[in-house]
Amino acid sequence: MKRIILTAAVILTTSTALMAQGRPDSLMMTCAQAAGLVRSNGAAVVGSGPSLYDRYVSSRAYCTPMQYIDPAWVPTRDVQACNIGYLCRERAVEYNR
Repeated sequence: MKRIILTAAVILTTSTALMAQGRPDSLMMTCAQAAGLVRSNGAAVVGSGPSLYDRYVSSRAYCTPMQYIDPAWVPTRDVQACNIGYLCRERAVEYNR
């Protein structure tokens, strides 16, 4: 029983700490750091201000089959427009009548 309580405490502490970290802020990183974050993780939610954020990807492999990639540019600590990776965009669907 003590082991279950200890395990639960560790899980709650770890998840609370991860949630408190928040999302990475491009304005606090250099362009190389921001682009490296996306490249090393494959996909990352990155903010560029208190309420501005998006999910950036390193390749189309991180999008759904109906999406395409579009180059993404964000402000960073050292560059006003840093190519951080790509955004997944929805393809237009044509219907035949």
